[in-house]
Amino acid sequence: MPKPETRVSDAERDKVVELLTQAVGEGRLTLEEFEERLSGVLAATTHAELAPFTADLPQAAAPEVAELRSRASALKRTGRWVVPRRLVVQAQESSVKLDFTAAAIATPTVEVQLDVRASAVTLILPKGASASLDDIEVVASSTKTTVPDAGGLHVVVRGRMKASSLRVRYQRRFLFWRW
Repeated sequence: MPKPETRVSDAERDKVVELLTQAVGEGRLTLEEFEERLSGVLAATTHAELAPFTADLPQAAAPEVAELRSRASALKRTGRWVVPRRLVVQAQESSVKLDFTAAAIATPTVEVQLDVRASAVTLILPKGASASLDDIEVVASSTKTTVPDAGGLHVVVRGRMKASSLRVRYQRRFLFWRW
């Protein structure tokens, strides 16, 4: 978890606003409570100021490990999905796309363990996230990242790749399109 005195990013504020909106939709908050908390969230500058607004709301419980397997097919995780602390991805002759931009991520570090052969893997990270690709065994494969190796959410990619490609990037945007 970030230190309480650390400044809050716009992306972190947006996640709290999304959580509050979901709580109103579930009937956990009244509209008056929502408006009061929303103004406080938008004015918050540190994690300590942000924490009280969601302290009494349930948090998404993330499993410790999830295994994703694909053989000669496409595997996608996009939109709102719960990300565990450790993802194990096994793919053969497949395309794998993991979009973390709208995902519920409970831990500050996510480990992605790859075991892929003749596959294309794309990881799309939220703004301000970072990635480390230092512990990958690469055989007749390519890796490319356009994100820094230090920042907010940190994704550590490990494992092995044979005749595959790995791309780690932020979400692309043009007007109202996102991909």
